[in-house]
Amino acid sequence: MAASSWQVALLAFAVCVLPALPAASAARAFFIFGDSLVDNGNNNYLMTSARADSWPYGIDTPDHRATGRFSNGKNVVDLISEQIGSVPVLPYLSPELDGENLLVGANFASAGIGILNDTGIQFANIIRISKQLTYFEQYKHRLAKLYGPERAARVVGGALTLITLGGNDFVNNYYLVPYSARSREFSLPDYIKYILSEYKQVLRRIHGLGARRILVTGVGPIGCVPAELAMHSLDGSCDPELQRASEAYNPQMEAMLNQLNAEVGSGNGNGAVFVAVNTRRAHDDFIADPKAYGFVTATEACCGQGRFNGIGICTMVSSLCANRDEYVFWDAFHPTERANRLIAQNYLTGSTDYISPMNLSTIIHLLLDCSIICSSITCLMLFHT
Repeated sequence: MAASSWQVALLAFAVCVLPALPAASAARAFFIFGDSLVDNGNNNYLMTSARADSWPYGIDTPDHRATGRFSNGKNVVDLISEQIGSVPVLPYLSPELDGENLLVGANFASAGIGILNDTGIQFANIIRISKQLTYFEQYKHRLAKLYGPERAARVVGGALTLITLGGNDFVNNYYLVPYSARSREFSLPDYIKYILSEYKQVLRRIHGLGARRILVTGVGPIGCVPAELAMHSLDGSCDPELQRASEAYNPQMEAMLNQLNAEVGSGNGNGAVFVAVNTRRAHDDFIADPKAYGFVTATEACCGQGRFNGIGICTMVSSLCANRDEYVFWDAFHPTERANRLIAQNYLTGSTDYISPMNLSTIIHLLLDCSIICSSITCLMLFHT
């Protein structure tokens, strides 16, 4: 009698447990979708105010030049690329993304966007998530044209994918102005249900396009960023309403991912397709006790102006700190490179309090071992469609 699919999958997993090879051997494609937390330069090619293409952005890069990252240096996906043994992927709109560079993956993220299409409308020309997924389809066609459909499918199916959305749907939509259109339309609990229902469709489409290991980040401590402190805090305390939003959103997002894993037949164990990243928890650690992590402040931005350096954008005439490593926040909304390193470390080795149901080390272990020793049939069962 033929073995059932779960028996084949179990056999595949049992085979795929040999020790992982060094990180350099684990290099694979990396796809990134989302907003300014992970944008590495797409908005440089757009007519939009949501850009980080001028000094002092990039002040701590090797050539001290702005790259389009909303950071003094590297952002979290650059640091994840290091951890998985890959070079940083190029922005999808970069003219250099061609030929062999396509095999490394692509970054489709665009600052200012959210889950909803009306999020970030003040930024005008940005790459909304539906367009990012259209670009992903284009990428696949370009890859197949150069390297054939079979290799293209292997690159996409064996890749790591990360998506960061949600924060802007609160700070640049629901709470953007008092009595915003969305806040008049929905109570906060109903709004969270609505955006998660929309997000679920986005994630289904990414899976339908072939992605099989998808890290989905939650909403960070949006009430604690310097921009919100400047508007709502007298003493540096986090804004309770915005914190309430992220506290309500994150567990519901994780529950939604569990539903999707059940839907695609992967369950919640080592076969999980969708992995929840609790960025709120990672930030909370050094916001609650910055000195324990070597920071001087978790309330004031390194670059900005006004209260908590949280008013307006970071420009060459802004107040700029001397030592970026002492600050959790680079500008009014985004972490410094050093804070990003701590966050990325939680991706790699964090417990299930930070990343669930498995961390990045486990994911890479499974992907690497399967690519080395599994047959095409057993790998298809382990990372099944």
